Amino acid sequence: MPFAESAGGGPAPPGPAPSAATRSMAPLLAVCAGYFMVILDVTIINVAVPVVGRELGASLTGIQWITDGYTLVFAGFLMTGGALGDRLGNRRVFRAGTGVFTAASAACAAAPDTSSLVAARLLEGLGAALIVPGSLALLQEAYPEPAARSRAFGLWGSMAGIAASAGPLLGGLLVSTVGWRWVFLINLPVGVVCLVLTSRFVAPSPRHPGRALDWPAQCAVVAAVALLTAALNEAGRRGWTDPAVLTGLALTALAVAAFAVRERLARSPALPPVLLRSRAMSGGAVVGLLFNFGFYGMVFTASLYFQHQRGYSALRTGLALFPAVAMTMFASVLSGRLTRRTGDRPLVVSGMLLGALGLAGWAAAGPDPAYPLLVLPMMAAGFGTSFALTGSTATVMGAAPPAYAGAASALFNTTRQIGSATGVALGGSLLATGTDYGTGLRTAMAVGALAYLCAAALAWRSVPARTAPRGR
Repeated sequence: MPFAESAGGGPAPPGPAPSAATRSMAPLLAVCAGYFMVILDVTIINVAVPVVGRELGASLTGIQWITDGYTLVFAGFLMTGGALGDRLGNRRVFRAGTGVFTAASAACAAAPDTSSLVAARLLEGLGAALIVPGSLALLQEAYPEPAARSRAFGLWGSMAGIAASAGPLLGGLLVSTVGWRWVFLINLPVGVVCLVLTSRFVAPSPRHPGRALDWPAQCAVVAAVALLTAALNEAGRRGWTDPAVLTGLALTALAVAAFAVRERLARSPALPPVLLRSRAMSGGAVVGLLFNFGFYGMVFTASLYFQHQRGYSALRTGLALFPAVAMTMFASVLSGRLTRRTGDRPLVVSGMLLGALGLAGWAAAGPDPAYPLLVLPMMAAGFGTSFALTGSTATVMGAAPPAYAGAASALFNTTRQIGSATGVALGGSLLATGTDYGTGLRTAMAVGALAYLCAAALAWRSVPARTAPRGR
């Protein structure tokens, strides 16, 4: 749907009229560019951080904050970003987040010491939390026709798999050629293009200024997600029975309980209970948690396996993981085309079953299988995850009234982020505690396959065969 309005909502200055195809694709390109930057920064830093630590003289604690600080702020403020988008307009918040993220990336690249880099990474995480919830809401607004919206959601989802899996490859290439600062500088042109496309082609979003921001509930969400992410990250290093990990999990439960109590008492809750009681919304969100758990757990453990067990370089590891990446774009395009004929449920269920088959195949391949035997399992996991993402995204967004589109997007992405953190933490713990590296890896793959099977069963019960009309 074409838009050519100024930031204030009035007509844009006269100029050459873009083609219909350009106007149709521009909102999708704008949103996907912003989302790609956000997810890429989760994984690209992993290859660069050893070099960063040496050049800046960072301590181990400093290195941990460079990697984990971004994830903590990103995950913790997603619900706040969604609430701000619903209140102030999703386009306005999305553009603000893109500007913050781009400026923070420049600050990261110019950081003279560890403290400056950590501060800039925290600011990047805040920008990411403002970008992601609005991205789905903007796509829902720009593509109201169900088939077009499903294709847009599919391409949006494929950005996550491509960015997450390509991060180590791109990071290794940049660090080995032009230096670690380019890991952040690469975001600058993407951010500028995203801002231009959003301002030119994405319509101003509806605002709901009457919706009060429930700050106690938002603080409870920030605390819960940050505590959970921190506890899971520490579990990978300390073990699940460490007092610090158990304390973090207990405080997480306390924050969740505080959020639930506040939502029952609030006049304008961040997530109305009626939405959470929706089988489609709550079920779709949990499906997202489970398949992110399986996919990101696979990428993380496979990356460590290739580097530590087989001695691959960072660049070669990225190439080894490429089969999983290559399938995500193909699967998202195919699922976007098929959903009009089949509905969402068959795509989500079949995608999860295929992903389970892929991870189970890796687990059954033996202690040290030849690489060609791992190609098909990786392809199946990548294809299945991306194939299911379109339908689960459409399910969650279709169950939300337009006034709560940002909150629904934030809920879906928060659960997915929790799934990613859990998959990475559990995978790391299994690798560290297994009798040998191969045993830990196969156990992690088997657990991921079980998560996919649970997601398939849940999708069969909660994902409607046909997505409900928008705003229903």
